[in-house]
Amino acid sequence: MDIYEKYNLKRVINADGKMTILGVSKVSDEVVAAQKLGAQNFFEMSDLLVQTGKYLANLVGSEDALVVNSASAGIAETLAGIIGQGSKYHVYHPYTDKISKREVILPMGHDVDYGTPVEVMMSVAGAKMVPAGYANMCSPEHIEMQITDETAAILYIKSHHTVQKSMLSIPEAIEVAHKHNLPLVLDAAAEEDLFKYLKMGADVVIYSGAKAIEGPASGVIFGKEQYIRWARMQGAGIGRAMKIGKENIIGLTTAITKYLADGPETGEAMKARLKPFIDKLSTISNLKVKMIQDAAGREIYRAEVIPTGDITAKEICEQLRNGKIAIYAREYRVNEGIIEFDIRSVNEDEMEQIVSRLNEIVGGN
Repeated sequence: MDIYEKYNLKRVINADGKMTILGVSKVSDEVVAAQKLGAQNFFEMSDLLVQTGKYLANLVGSEDALVVNSASAGIAETLAGIIGQGSKYHVYHPYTDKISKREVILPMGHDVDYGTPVEVMMSVAGAKMVPAGYANMCSPEHIEMQITDETAAILYIKSHHTVQKSMLSIPEAIEVAHKHNLPLVLDAAAEEDLFKYLKMGADVVIYSGAKAIEGPASGVIFGKEQYIRWARMQGAGIGRAMKIGKENIIGLTTAITKYLADGPETGEAMKARLKPFIDKLSTISNLKVKMIQDAAGREIYRAEVIPTGDITAKEICEQLRNGKIAIYAREYRVNEGIIEFDIRSVNEDEMEQIVSRLNEIVGGN
């Protein structure tokens, strides 16, 4: 009996992308072996976090690093650390009235729900969110307007989830932050480049360990030594509920080492794999198909499918999910009548199954 039968689970084809609701990524045998080594040995956990952090920081040219259990935890622990500024009293009393400098400025178009709203993680940290600009626009001046004596940091979310147009760039946000002696905290959870944001001057950069890096459930914080040290202190406070196990610390450290050596799938390789899939989709009646690039500008290419018959994009996605095998497509634009297929975690056989299922649903075959 396989794991799906044992636990009465449905098999899944993940053409949605590296999404938390589907378990994010597939982990390599090398990373699984590292997790096993971590799980079957003992460590002084505080030392394990410090030493793996030093190792990872050295790989990317950061002052320090900290492995956490998710990018969300990275946001909460980083902001809590900045608010507490090394105070042990704050660690044990994270929401104390004795500390009033809790305002964290966030472009309004960045307050998105990525599985939970950004402001929820800010609240966990004890931060008071101060929105800047408007839903469709935020300039450096809009950020500056919101800075007060109570401002602790500026938070910037680099994500396809956020509003893309008329938003200040990361270098502009860094410039404003540093002009006012504030740290710029960058959530780059799904981003693929582990170097460029540090080189830009971001004070803290947070990544998901399980997305582009294809590690276990985890996250990593890179940045200035002081902010990493303050974030690490939260392990005795709010971070206790977010602790990461030894197996995933070792697993992520191995995954990052492997990722930096091998790199992600290139855009050209992705397009080469995508073309035959698009060609087959194009043979299905009542579908208009083309290749598109990720909306946030990453080197990720997908199949865009627009139904032209009576059945809607939403109805197609529902039938894909509710078949014998659950096929998940990207549904961010179904309200516009558009379905996207992300093939980063899809093999050739699974692409054939997607084509076959669409033929059943749309083509009537």
